[in-house]
Formats: sequence, C-alpha cells, structure tokens
Amino acid sequence: MIRILRSRDRRQLAALLRRRIQKLDCALAVVGPIVESVRRHGDRALVRHARRLDGLRGPSVRVSPTDAGVPADFRRAFELASGHIWEYCRMQMPRSWSKQVRQGIRLGQIVRPLDSVAAYIPGGRYPLPSTLMMTVIPAQVAGVKTISAASPAPGPLMLGTAAMLGVKNFFHMGGAQAIAAFAFGTETVPRANRLVGPGNIYVAAAKRLLAGEVGIDFIAGPTEIVIVAPEGNPAWLAADMLAQAEHDPEATAVLLAPSARLARQVALELERQLATLPTRAVARRSLAANGAIVVTRSLDEALEIANRFAPEHLVVPDASCLDKVSSAGSVFVGPWSPEAAGDYASGPNHVLPTGGAVALRGGLSVCDYLKVISVQQINRRGLAYLAPAITTLARAEGLEAHARSIEVRLP
Repeated sequence: MIRILRSRDRRQLAALLRRRIQKLDCALAVVGPIVESVRRHGDRALVRHARRLDGLRGPSVRVSPTDAGVPADFRRAFELASGHIWEYCRMQMPRSWSKQVRQGIRLGQIVRPLDSVAAYIPGGRYPLPSTLMMTVIPAQVAGVKTISAASPAPGPLMLGTAAMLGVKNFFHMGGAQAIAAFAFGTETVPRANRLVGPGNIYVAAAKRLLAGEVGIDFIAGPTEIVIVAPEGNPAWLAADMLAQAEHDPEATAVLLAPSARLARQVALELERQLATLPTRAVARRSLAANGAIVVTRSLDEALEIANRFAPEHLVVPDASCLDKVSSAGSVFVGPWSPEAAGDYASGPNHVLPTGGAVALRGGLSVCDYLKVISVQQINRRGLAYLAPAITTLARAEGLEAHARSIEVRLP
C-alpha cells in the first residue's frame, strides 16, 4: 500500500522532496564512443548501431511513413487532438513588431523559424504517437522548413501519425546514435539546429554531451505529478495517480491533502484499482518506490510543498490557487481537468521539464522552434541623443574605438 505521511514529519517529507539526480556518468561512458563513431563515419556507423540496438533490418535508417490501415477511430482522435495542439501553438506565437520609441529611434523584433529541427520519440515500454504530435506540430506552426523525427521502434500507429502530419524525414533509429546523427548530420539524416523530445538515460546523456553542437530543449527524467486536493472523489484522485505511475517504475505520483480521511480513502482506492489495472506491475512499483500521500495542515501548506517540489504536472482544486503557483510544468485546474487530457488532446504541450527543472523554464512550446531577432533603426537626431551615454559607458569600459565610432558620425 502507498505510504501516508504527515507534513510535520520533516525528515520523511524532505526525503520525498529530494530530487533523484539522474546518474549520467555511466551512461556518458557508454554513449561517448557511439557519438564519436557517428561523427566520424556517418551512415556507416549509424546503420551498424541501429541494427545492433534498434532492431533495424533494412539497409537504411530512413523509413517511409504511411497512414494506410490506420483505424478510423484513431484518425478521428488524431484530427481532434492535432487541431487543438495547432491552435494552442498559434496562440503562443510571438509576433514581429516595430515601434518608434523616441524621435529618431525605432526599435523592434522580427521572428524567424529555425531552419531544421528534429524530434526524438521514445519507443520503449509504450509507443507514443502523441509525443510525435507534440514535437512536430509546434515546428509546423513556427514555419520550420526541415522537420525530422526518429524512433527506435516505429510501429504502424507511429508511422501513420507521421504520415498524417506530413513528416517526410522519418528514421528508424534511437538512443545516442540518433542524437548524434541529428547533431552532426549524415549522408541520410539532415543536421538539426535543435533537437527536442524525451528519452531514456542514454538519450539524456547524449543530449548533455552534444548540447552546444545542437540546440536541445532540456534533459528530462522520470515523469511526475503532484495533486493538491482539500477534498474530492477518491476514485478520481486514485485514477489520476495511477495514470502517472503506470508510465515507469521511476515515475512519481504524490497527493497533498489536508484531510487524513481523504488520504485513507485514496490509499484504499489505489489498491482497488490496481487489482484490475493491466499495467499494475509498473504502477505498483512506482507507487511503492516514489509515491506518497501527504496529509498537510492546510491548503496553503499543500501549495507551498507543491512549489518546493516543482513538479512536471500539478493539479489544483480551482483557479483561486493559480496565484499561489510559482513552479510547475503544466497546471490542471479542477476535477474535470485530468492530467491525461493534457497528455493527448487539450492543446498545451506534454513535453515538460522534470526533476525540479520547471523552476528554470517551462515546457516545450512553439518558441523553442523560433529565433527572435532584435532590430534597431536610428537616425542622426536619435544618435545625437544617445551619444553622451554611449561614449561615456564605452570609455568607462576602456573601449575607445566604440566611443570613436559614435563621434566620427557626429563631428
């Protein structure tokens, strides 16, 4: 049964909040030679690794997506979900603008897409065509010209989703070899300006190793949810915890409830639902190792603990709590906003930072596929106005040529 803690048990609470740091050192030792071989030998090394590690059987990692045989219900689900994701990305898009801020000084910005991006789609325990939608659609909205995707296990639904999205560059490759191929480019695989998408510890290690060679979104670890619930339906709350726990034995599902009665009810409900859950082996291990129900002294304390945890997914009881949320990847408000809605169809991106990284940045968005370029246009009058400040600051820094580049224009 899941453990029930009290917030006053400071040692146990601190252990729960302590982030599990991914141990990438051993993984880096494994991925280093793979990355170097792909850098040096391109397709020859890539195909060799894909055959050994990804089950590739053909002569090339390139595959041709097709939506032939995609079930009608899946196609309808794709159309609804992809439409919502597309619309949300459109609302996220920053705009180019230009404004005269002072006579003689016009400032602005122009927004341009990256030339090439690549999406990594995991293929381990579960196929994730939803992640393909979440990583490709923002690139399409941004206007990226070359969009590529890779998976170590591209099954029919994955390839069908790629075809329905119009992805032409799809590759059967995974792990460090896929990350290296996108970072350096090969004879078959286009080089990417930015690589996005989650993956296992070897993918994370390769992304860390190659950050700078290729832009990355972030290095994500096991998935997380924190639910803040002063009251609620125990069956619904338990179902939401299990929806996260079934991802991975390392997943974290935590309920913060200022009610000992509700805590006991949810714990019993978890056991009841686990009995019939097909993924119970994974979910039970996750709950035993990383799950907890914490009985807090108040709703405010529950929210304070949630902010300290800085979870990937945060569920709050109502919109009045939003002003008190400072760190979360994605927030789900009220009992009718389950986290699974965000995983698939509501619109916001489900590729999110974990391990407390949401304290530093938000989740994947259309902005990750864009360059925002500043623009400044100054005439003689504007430069004369700025000149005293420019020359004074330049000379304070010992950069005489900077100052002279202003003065030569204003004799």
